[in-house]
Amino acid sequence: MMSVIWFMMMIIGIITAVFTQNTHVINDAVIKNTQEAVVFAIGLTGIMAVWLGLMNIAEKSGLIRKIGRIMSPFIRLLYPTIPKNHPAISSIVMNMVANMFGAGNSATALGLKTMEQLQRINNDKSTASNAMCMFLVINMSSIQLIPLSVLKIRADAGSLNPTEIIGTSITATAVSTIVGIIACKLLERKY
Repeated sequence: MMSVIWFMMMIIGIITAVFTQNTHVINDAVIKNTQEAVVFAIGLTGIMAVWLGLMNIAEKSGLIRKIGRIMSPFIRLLYPTIPKNHPAISSIVMNMVANMFGAGNSATALGLKTMEQLQRINNDKSTASNAMCMFLVINMSSIQLIPLSVLKIRADAGSLNPTEIIGTSITATAVSTIVGIIACKLLERKY
């Protein structure tokens, strides 16, 4: 559906440019924005590579297991259907940590791995389990302590104080995560 919306927006923009005789604007936008997109993607690649590398080291060193043990009561409350020592728990913890430090793009790979592991223990393969729904809600709303991607974008855009959004970011993401968890738990009981 989103691809149809984007396609229609582009077609409407092109038709409008042709009728208003502003086709040069399209060429200028394509040339300028594609260059900016490549520069932006390369910049984010560096952050993602570093973050995924750190998460890999943390997992292999046992740090993720230790964090998982500390978070275990909280994880058990959120995901009661996941077996106690299942690898999905480590993946959930790694994803939560990546999201907390604002490495949302890096967290995507961890999230996909988690969903695969949760699907393996899902009894009904055609429907998302409660654990999968809860993970998706927490992944999408996750509390961000340090929003790295946003800080990088703000710094690249020339912000005088790119870190001034940290307090607001923590508050907004904490509220969204709490509301998401409550909604998920209420819907789990209802269905």
